[in-house]
Amino acid sequence: MRVVMFGYQTWGHRTLQALLDSEHDVVTVVTHPRSEHAYEKIWSDSVADLAEKHGVPVIIRNRPDDALYDLLAEAAPDIIVANNWRTWIPPRIYDLPRHGTLNIHDSLLPAYAGFSPLIWALVNGEKEVGVTAHLMDEELDAGDIVVQRAVAVGPTDTATDLFHRTVDLIAPVTVEALGLIASGQTAFTPQDRSKASFFHKRAEEDIRIDWNWPAEDLERLVRAQSAPYPAAFTYHRGQRVEIVSAVVSQGRYGGTPGRVFYREGDGVVIVAGADSRHGRNRGLAITRVRTADGRELPATEYFTSMGGYLTGRP
Repeated sequence: MRVVMFGYQTWGHRTLQALLDSEHDVVTVVTHPRSEHAYEKIWSDSVADLAEKHGVPVIIRNRPDDALYDLLAEAAPDIIVANNWRTWIPPRIYDLPRHGTLNIHDSLLPAYAGFSPLIWALVNGEKEVGVTAHLMDEELDAGDIVVQRAVAVGPTDTATDLFHRTVDLIAPVTVEALGLIASGQTAFTPQDRSKASFFHKRAEEDIRIDWNWPAEDLERLVRAQSAPYPAAFTYHRGQRVEIVSAVVSQGRYGGTPGRVFYREGDGVVIVAGADSRHGRNRGLAITRVRTADGRELPATEYFTSMGGYLTGRP
């Protein structure tokens, strides 16, 4: 089949590589310009560079426009394949090819449509994550599922671990889905919209620690914001402190959320949970921190004395 590919960053790069390695003919690539957004500078393998290396025409756009539609109509694709395209694709474009548009999304749809699905899924304690190939329709990430593959989330996995595990699914999922479509299959699995969820882009407010959260949730937030993602942060004595690593405490600690309370093992326990006054909650045992000047050190060296509070703002 003649394929036009829409994509960006490493997800798009892996999709394009899979298409180039397949029996299909990539006739045009559409990608976004480079971005300075914190999350878009991560996993930023260039789709444009890969396409140009293989002699595939490249179109740079922030969003589709009339001129792009004309160029795509001229390319006459049998199908569009999209992965990590960051803006709305209108119906006249996604319906342009005879097989429509196949979108590759890094979640187990219908859950976690939208943005940063791996991070949100890890924060929320999901047991599995994965990749879904679905046909695009008028609702974002809501079309019929062609192929879906899952991987387990381990108890110490970071978002970076999950990225590497799921990005390796892109090629087999894409190629299998295209094979089914090329074979003439047209009946695929409708999404159960009662199980759908949709998430926004991550921003600084999403990594600000709220000590009213249970320690178990905060520990997952720290893992979800593993390097190279921006680290979860809090304030101590008016200074921003990033939490590099942490575990849920062994003991149960009572008091006020955010209290710097007790040395436990290699960590310093912070009281956590909106109901922590009852003394039934685990705390968050911080093990490593990064200070505002970029120094990374064990929490037991940073917190030279117990007492005081960690807060959401200076």
